[in-house]
Amino acid sequence: MLPYIAEFLGTLLLILLGDGVVANVTLNKSGMKGAGPVQITLAWGLAVMVPAFIFGAASGAHFNPALTIALAADGSMPWSQVPGYIIAQFAGAFVGACIVYAMFKGQFDATEDAGTKLGVFSTGASVPSKGRNIFCEAVATFVLVFAIKGIPAGTVAGVEKFMVFGIIVSIGMSLGGLTGYALNPARDLGPRLAHSVLPIKGKGSSHWDYAVVPLTGPILGALAAVALYAVIPW
Repeated sequence: MLPYIAEFLGTLLLILLGDGVVANVTLNKSGMKGAGPVQITLAWGLAVMVPAFIFGAASGAHFNPALTIALAADGSMPWSQVPGYIIAQFAGAFVGACIVYAMFKGQFDATEDAGTKLGVFSTGASVPSKGRNIFCEAVATFVLVFAIKGIPAGTVAGVEKFMVFGIIVSIGMSLGGLTGYALNPARDLGPRLAHSVLPIKGKGSSHWDYAVVPLTGPILGALAAVALYAVIPW
């Protein structure tokens, strides 16, 4: 039970800090409005690192169904744990997004643009093209998972969390402008569901037509990463 609780709480914290920085930087009447994409990218890296330090020993700090599925596919964890991990991840992401809304309700109310409000919760493409957008998410997630697999086994405990921070920031800085680098189905779809059901003033569409991109791209990229990693004669 502990790994599932850890995945729920870790993903909740991931979204609280990750969606929180987007709200902090983009919504009207926020004290950090206009700080820009560099703050968002660094904060998303920290949003992964902080819960990883807290919950890594309990669950492995996946917080990502694509990573969970990939690690099960390469034998790093049993398939029997996958459903529980994924349910916990999606639930944590949904609750985290709801908390962000509760904290920033005044700022949401003061912001008129529906796209800005949706952008707090979920990702979107700068140039919409489903096939290319899925490819971009797959490549970005491939880099994430391949790099995680490549962290040396003898790394001093705790240092690997800083490495993952660097991986996330690198991906965001280099590839984030294409699709918002979801890299993680729960990170996008849990908050997108929250956007759909919460009474957000003037929120507009949740654009579920785009949901196939952060759902399929990360899973394909993660599976490709572990498959290639397994056949390289290290």
